[in-house]
Amino acid sequence: MSEYGKKEKRISFTDTAKRNAETIIRLKHDGLTKTKFFRAILTGYLERDEAIVDFIDRLKETDEIQSRSKVTKIKQLEEKGKKAKSKFGLDEEDIEDIFDILEKEHPEL
Repeated sequence: MSEYGKKEKRISFTDTAKRNAETIIRLKHDGLTKTKFFRAILTGYLERDEAIVDFIDRLKETDEIQSRSKVTKIKQLEEKGKKAKSKFGLDEEDIEDIFDILEKEHPEL
């Protein structure tokens, strides 16, 4: 089995002391740690959780990060991807199994 994706990496950023304190207070109120919170948000973002994707889309619109046409194009491509995934009946485990089989049969890759 490949070691790719198994090594841990630190993800960090800076913000103001006030926002850090507000974040810690809010997380304690919700019973979360910073690590659990940010991992959950990152997982939702990577797995295209609709609530997080909607939030990011609103962020893009308000901050004018991407043009409306680019946002529309991305949504269309994501919808095509969902349809293709559904058409072939593949879930994440199936895809991982395919890569494992390929790796066993062709270790030089």
